[in-house]
Amino acid sequence: MRETSFNSFISACLKGISQIIFIDNAVLGVIILIAISIVNYKLGIVSLISSIIGTLVGHFGGGNKSLVNQGLFGYNSILTGLALSLFLTGDVRWIMAIVGALFAAIFTGAMMHFLKNLNIPVLTFPFVILTWLLLLADYQLNILKLTSELAPQDLSHWKLNIKSTISLIDGLVNGVGQVYFIDNIWPGILILIGVFWADWKLGFYSIIGSGIGFLTAYILGGEHALISLGAYGYNAVLTTLAVSAVFDVKNSLAKIMGCIAAIITVPITAGVHAFLLPYGLPTLSMPFVIVTWIFLGSRRALNKL
Repeated sequence: MRETSFNSFISACLKGISQIIFIDNAVLGVIILIAISIVNYKLGIVSLISSIIGTLVGHFGGGNKSLVNQGLFGYNSILTGLALSLFLTGDVRWIMAIVGALFAAIFTGAMMHFLKNLNIPVLTFPFVILTWLLLLADYQLNILKLTSELAPQDLSHWKLNIKSTISLIDGLVNGVGQVYFIDNIWPGILILIGVFWADWKLGFYSIIGSGIGFLTAYILGGEHALISLGAYGYNAVLTTLAVSAVFDVKNSLAKIMGCIAAIITVPITAGVHAFLLPYGLPTLSMPFVIVTWIFLGSRRALNKL
């Protein structure tokens, strides 16, 4: 009996990793964990520990057992742990990653309660807000140090670099990999293979979403380096999956609306990025949250969408 409970717990932890891309599959969680560890084994360890913490909070906090077993208390914790590990420097970042993972799980539970009656999914909102707040704390707490890439920038001196080379393959693969903060093509390919294996339809939508993000950003004149890194793709991937394949998809227009939503994420991503530049904060997945909530909310009022 105890062995069964332990196996269920480990499965839930691994599903927390795969749930970031809307798939309930422990094996895919292992594949993604391997991909993250290839980039940096410490990030792999943080991902696993963060998922364990999130799952423990859901379990001992009396969360819905079904939701806990699906890994839905773990994914925001994993993303928060990864983000803080990447955007903070020094040994303290590992401690902050674990603390952030703990609060992300609690925040997720609170958002589940607040949004329950609205029938709107929590998505990655807890991860985004909590990460932004903890990164901003750097300006008031001497113990926290941000990486140099998050230095605040004056918008009046901002210039786009659209003269650098651009790679379609890198852009498509990184658009999926960046869901897990990965901009390395081989681990990205491993994640993509795992997604196709777990659910080929979601793998197809992932490529479509990444492609839409890539092309839209290119047509609109986005910075080439950012496009190749998948910076405009990952929000489009998540939005396409959410609107087209995961939530309220019985309507015949769901697939079309998902593609439209993916297109909209690109200017929203650019806008959020510009808004945050003076604060030195990363965009994260806020464009995905904003656009997905708008489209899912509109379906409540406009049934034909």
